[in-house]
Amino acid sequence: MTNSSYSGAAGDETGQVEYVPAGEDQVNERLASMDDAETELRAETLRAGLSDYELDEEDAALLAGGFEEYDEDAPLRQDPVVAIVGRPNVGKSTLVNRILGRREAVVEDTPGVTRDRVSYPATWNGVNFTLVDTGGWEHDARGIHARVAGQAEVAVDVADAVLLVVDATVGITATDEAVVRMLRGKGKPVVVVANKVDDIQNEADAAQLWGLGFGEPYPVSALHGRGTADMLDAMMEVLPEYSAYGGLDKSGGPRRIALIGRPNVGKSSLLNKLAGSERVVVDDTAGTTRDPVDELIELGGRTWRFVDTAGIRRRQHMAQGADFYASLRTQSALEKAEVAVVLLAVDEVLSEQDVRILQLAIESGRALVLAFNKWDLLDDERRRYLQIEIERDLAHVEWAPHVNISAMTGWHKDKLVPALDKALESWDKRIPTGKLNAFLGELVAAHPHPVRGGKQPRILFGTQASSRPPKFVLFTTGFLDPGYRRFITRRLRETFGFEGTPIEVNMRVREKRGKNR
Repeated sequence: MTNSSYSGAAGDETGQVEYVPAGEDQVNERLASMDDAETELRAETLRAGLSDYELDEEDAALLAGGFEEYDEDAPLRQDPVVAIVGRPNVGKSTLVNRILGRREAVVEDTPGVTRDRVSYPATWNGVNFTLVDTGGWEHDARGIHARVAGQAEVAVDVADAVLLVVDATVGITATDEAVVRMLRGKGKPVVVVANKVDDIQNEADAAQLWGLGFGEPYPVSALHGRGTADMLDAMMEVLPEYSAYGGLDKSGGPRRIALIGRPNVGKSSLLNKLAGSERVVVDDTAGTTRDPVDELIELGGRTWRFVDTAGIRRRQHMAQGADFYASLRTQSALEKAEVAVVLLAVDEVLSEQDVRILQLAIESGRALVLAFNKWDLLDDERRRYLQIEIERDLAHVEWAPHVNISAMTGWHKDKLVPALDKALESWDKRIPTGKLNAFLGELVAAHPHPVRGGKQPRILFGTQASSRPPKFVLFTTGFLDPGYRRFITRRLRETFGFEGTPIEVNMRVREKRGKNR
């Protein structure tokens, strides 16, 4: 019998059931009454108890204090980037899904399906890299060859290597030739993927692609997986250890901010107001910003670096790929940043695009600040509706600091600094192992995990594996219900003040030695 429960009524719109603790507890008070020596002693006792359980090498490294300390002076090293290019309907998104080993990219028979995401983290033989999928171009019968090549060019500009996908059953088309001409001018390593070679009889179709001038074509069936291992091995041979895009800047120095938001939300106006100069082109037409270099801006008596995606150059023929371009630009800025400021316009209803951009920021693992623009224009009626929208659409980021500003006038721009400081402090934070385990012990004593099938999983030990963002690992005797893990995450925030950073709580279920012998 426990003094807590699960409540369907407490589930969110996704139907996730939340853990509802019954009554108050004294966890924070009890934690405050313990000194460091006491908490460390408790942690040592718990750590010693883990010797009775089956642990692997990674567990041992974590328990030995294998915390990923952050080196302020280390270069900003990003995983190499691979662009997948080719005309519509050659199977680029199917190949993305095959490489990732899961269904991520949208796959449709209709050419030109727009995607919410364009880049994905991937791994092959222990090497991490980023895949950029150029499938999201817009269908237009006029000038289609230039548009496809232009869309591909945006991705190739930020890539270290290229997978050129061609339909081997069709051969080289005019659109393929347009993409090939663009690639020849870039000088990037290219691996030719002869797709839709489903059996050995069709391999002769791939041989004609030698004529493209990029070396050996690799016969592949993205749909069935045939030949993808050889193709990926070839790609690994031309990939650098770290991406050359964005440079290997030192990570020390001014804190790095990505100012993101949907087109025409006021990013350029805000940057101009912060910088005190018209250094970004501002126009009423969405998506008119030219790519600036990173901007050093004085705020609150300190220097901050507002990062942008210098290196992706917007050209006229890329206009049709505006959504693709904006998404790639947002992801590139996030990769270089430490904190994301998501700009939302309060005079308009929060859009799906706003929520998607916010999700990109969360998935990036960066610290987070929400800036509500045009707040000075709000009337009482719109304020009421906005509050409803925030509670409905932004409840999952209630932990992020909110700043109400006007990009046009600079009203409340000084409020950004304390919000940024708070978010970055949380993002950098490390909880001592003794303190963490004392917290977990008091929390579980007050609110034990409910019994499931006659068993009650226990938390044996907890440790923080890394910061930026904070990630925690719990060694347990069984699987913790998702609702209970969210409860632990929520209480970690309340107790240790993780305001403005995503935090991750993972489990390692371990069994006692000799249990199954």
